[in-house]
Amino acid sequence: MKHRTLGQHGPKVSALGLGCMGMSGMYGASDRSESIATIHAALDAGVTLLDTGDFYGMGHNEMLIGDALVGRSRDSYQLSVKFGAQRGPGGDWLGYDARPAAVKTALAYTLQRLRVDYIDIYRPARLDPNVPIEETVGAIADLVKAGYVRYLGLSEVGADAIRRANSVLPVVDLQIEYSLISRGIEERILPACRELGIGITAYGVLSRGLISGHWSTDRATDARDFRAHSPRFQGDNLAHNLALVDSLRQLAEAHGVSVAQVAIAWVLARGEDIVPLVGARTRDRLKEALGALDVTLSADDLATLERAFPPGAAAGDRYNTQGMASLDSER
Repeated sequence: MKHRTLGQHGPKVSALGLGCMGMSGMYGASDRSESIATIHAALDAGVTLLDTGDFYGMGHNEMLIGDALVGRSRDSYQLSVKFGAQRGPGGDWLGYDARPAAVKTALAYTLQRLRVDYIDIYRPARLDPNVPIEETVGAIADLVKAGYVRYLGLSEVGADAIRRANSVLPVVDLQIEYSLISRGIEERILPACRELGIGITAYGVLSRGLISGHWSTDRATDARDFRAHSPRFQGDNLAHNLALVDSLRQLAEAHGVSVAQVAIAWVLARGEDIVPLVGARTRDRLKEALGALDVTLSADDLATLERAFPPGAAAGDRYNTQGMASLDSER
């Protein structure tokens, strides 16, 4: 397994991390035994970074990971956890709470569900518009001092919030969507992170399967699947976005690899300070994703992809209207 370091102050992690959200219903039904087997396979392959959120399945994802980690040495993996998103019993989204007391309460429950004594990287899922980010980060600084958290991370915030947070406690990484069709960070956010020595953990590197080579216009989704409500998966937007994948497929065939492997390899090629998170829910998809580590894109390959996927090439926003309104990174 290749490794990368998260920012100037962060830990060394595997060059690919495993995003576990899809194992808890966010992409429709999932299989518990296969999810645990996939986590085991990732760890056995040298993946050290596991990413979750306390609101994925309203705690289900953390408990699942906790079960999967039984018997594993605590220093053999790193846990990245998001907090703050509020959900009702029916799964509805209620907003965000990043008040200091809420931060510490959320961590207490997370430690219990994961059955660990500390979290490697702890991060607010979104910027709480009602709480100065300095107060939220101050609470995490207290948790770092007490030994319950190792590092501070951020998620989906803009350059100004990054600077404000980093002035309180060094930020090791920003978790944010980044892929061939989600390149919004390149204008202001990525330069700010590089100026401050902050790494990027990139989620959505396959745009939730849209550019994986496995999606089609007739693929069905159920009401629990995020993609059933995502603008990029609807009507004409979907047709437009799948047409973009054709150029990706041509390049993949030329290399004798899969579409998904080229898409992941592109993110890996954007810099040693970027660690892609792959949302594999099965061992087959995990094996495919890990194969991207062996794909080398030439300068000509990268130029071809740049022409095929210029910034703004995708049709539709990353989230629905409510979701976009919560993204400080899009302001």
